[in-house]
Amino acid sequence: MPIATRDDLRNVAIVAHVDHGKTTLVDAMLWQSGAFRDNQSVDERVMDSNDLEREKGITILAKNTAVRHGDLLLNIIDTPGHADFGGEVERGLSMVDGVVLLVDASEGPLPQTRFVLRKALSAKMPVILVINKVDRPDARIAEVIDEVYELFMDLDATEEQIDFPIVYASGRAGRASLTKPGNGEMPDNEDLEPLFQVIRETIPAPAFDPDAPFQAHVTNLDASSYLGRIALCRVHNGTIKKGQQVAWCKADGTVERVKISELLMTEALERKPAESAGPGDIIAIAGISDIMIGETLADPEDPRPLPLITVDEPAISMLLGTNTGPLSGREKGTKVTARLVKDRLDRELIGNVSLRVLPTDRPDAWEVQGRGELALAILVETMRREGYELTLGKPRVVTRQVDGKLHEPVERLTVDIPEEYLGAVTQLLAVRKGRMEHMTNHGTGWIRMEFLVPARGLIGFRTEFLTETRGTGIAHQVFEKYEPWFGELRTRPTGSLVSDRAGVATTYAMFNLQERGTLFVDPAQEVYEGMIIGENSRADDMSVNITKEKQKTNIRSSTAEEFDRLVPPKKLSMEAALEFIRDDECVEITPTAVRLRKVVLDTKDRERQAARAKRA
Repeated sequence: MPIATRDDLRNVAIVAHVDHGKTTLVDAMLWQSGAFRDNQSVDERVMDSNDLEREKGITILAKNTAVRHGDLLLNIIDTPGHADFGGEVERGLSMVDGVVLLVDASEGPLPQTRFVLRKALSAKMPVILVINKVDRPDARIAEVIDEVYELFMDLDATEEQIDFPIVYASGRAGRASLTKPGNGEMPDNEDLEPLFQVIRETIPAPAFDPDAPFQAHVTNLDASSYLGRIALCRVHNGTIKKGQQVAWCKADGTVERVKISELLMTEALERKPAESAGPGDIIAIAGISDIMIGETLADPEDPRPLPLITVDEPAISMLLGTNTGPLSGREKGTKVTARLVKDRLDRELIGNVSLRVLPTDRPDAWEVQGRGELALAILVETMRREGYELTLGKPRVVTRQVDGKLHEPVERLTVDIPEEYLGAVTQLLAVRKGRMEHMTNHGTGWIRMEFLVPARGLIGFRTEFLTETRGTGIAHQVFEKYEPWFGELRTRPTGSLVSDRAGVATTYAMFNLQERGTLFVDPAQEVYEGMIIGENSRADDMSVNITKEKQKTNIRSSTAEEFDRLVPPKKLSMEAALEFIRDDECVEITPTAVRLRKVVLDTKDRERQAARAKRA
């Protein structure tokens, strides 16, 4: 087959662990390529355009940009570093011919580094290693490079892949060098020119068959109020023109002729109209209202569909339904019906290939499956901001049958902790049936440990881990494999304080209850029967009356004027609430409130169920 290449184009993805500096490095590349005017006001981490991305400081969606370096057009895909958004990484890698692997000069390779690198190596892509943040005072460049070589060998990289070029950079300063600086020192070059040169020399130019008909793969979706649905595609062979007729090869095997009403190509951060595009180009097209990710656009005379994009299986599931609590629909303009929630979930499935929505035996609830707790929490937070009221069940792991036996997902957990918390963290993970694989002491007072832990043992782990390490510990996890079911796990040692009647929380009742545990509600907040108003200090649940008022008498008391001193209530975020709940509890989400409640609200019904379960 005759193969030609486009030497004026390079497609590259930047992959790394969370917070190792991908988006900051892309900022510097945009500035130095002349994408912005000198006096232009541009936000930091300009690629993180989503509100949630800015708030959480992480990349959630894979996005592309294009920069010019002399006669070379460089298409850059900025991918998420979190394994929960692995579907975005897999889609991003399907658009490029090589990757830039970013590793922090102090932290070194971490679980998500392993995850994104495994994806790149399995796609047989060349890798450029960028040691970022070399100016950190705690940088340890030589040790980190050795750790990266070990990681490549662990992942069975080929000799060509292990022979990667190394660039030393400070993304925030916009400087890169091919010569190794001292630990904590800046690269000796004043700009990113060495990085641009290495990309030009290492990343192969897009290859194509000049005699093959047109083929383009849909790798992402976007929407515009003016153009409707926009499909982002990588052109593999042939050329496409605006207004042209193409064959739309659908996922179900059917082929339909459609017209391309608009053809756009990315320049810096803007999509600009284009008349035509050729092999290797990353384009955006409009005019096909129902196109889906993974489908192919081809020559109408000779349609040849490309293989569908495959992503890893979901590992965590959660029951998501309409808000069935007594306080539902109280907030103005909220969306509370099952039809609206189902329509929104269907829209999410269009652009999120790593998510699944399965029906349940209830018409107002669905099982949502995703990569991890964070991916599901981001979906719920987005829906909440759009005005939906929801009820969420406890996250569970997605099991599978292997050779007739029940298997569950196991995660590789890496923790960095000060030495004095070694015993507390080891004990915490022993309860969760974690196995220690490695322990490294860098001699700086900090220890790094690697564990293999059942995924369900890590649901609710982060909050306890931060409490035990006084907020100093750092934990990262990534899916490793499936193993036989580990048996029963009881990870939460405390029970719940449950309101036994509806009413308004009073200061008098709260003052007496705060000795029993930690409260979650404010004085004068409306409560209902079955609502969880706090965490019990003991292992069992306790039904309490938080609406009790002080009896008024005409007898003066010496302490009557004393002001009741209340401990401020603990406010749970949505993620913390999902971690806290047990199997018989759920979280009620509205645009302004996060409430915890029992699945069965009636106290007597719960007691009868508990008695039946005990007898059984």
